[in-house]
Amino acid sequence: MPEQYRRNPNTKCFACSKPIYRRPSEITENNGRVFCCLACYGIVSRKEKPCAVCQKPIMSSLNKKTCSRSCSNIHRAGLKYKGGRPRDKVVSQRHLKLRLLESRGKKCELCNYQKYEILQVHHKDGNHGNNELSNLELICPNCHFEKHFLEKSWLKKYQFGEVG
Repeated sequence: MPEQYRRNPNTKCFACSKPIYRRPSEITENNGRVFCCLACYGIVSRKEKPCAVCQKPIMSSLNKKTCSRSCSNIHRAGLKYKGGRPRDKVVSQRHLKLRLLESRGKKCELCNYQKYEILQVHHKDGNHGNNELSNLELICPNCHFEKHFLEKSWLKKYQFGEVG
């Protein structure tokens, strides 16, 4: 580049302190945080946190806690994993449904709908932890929807004329 077109440095790179030229408006716009290259910008923008085991800096993205497989094994040592399926909601609901089908018949308890494969277990008091048989109903999806959502429907505030 000819010497007459070369700019004199007017600031320094925020990361490596190399003298560079940037437009004065660019310097004020970025509060003096100007960079000589994309690599320097990347270094400053990088967010790091220490490894949970060896304290070596690692990238703080992706919810990582350790820097390597060996540190991960050390970090996991002593953790107790529960065997089996401790609180499996699907299995417990399946057992409840089978029990209700045996005791109350294979139909909706509200409208007598006969397709028992789609019947759902409804908790009368709304507490899913209360699985007493007196608190449970075996109802079809339509009745279940009505139980939960019809009384809270936003459409109730509108008055519709009967079309007849």
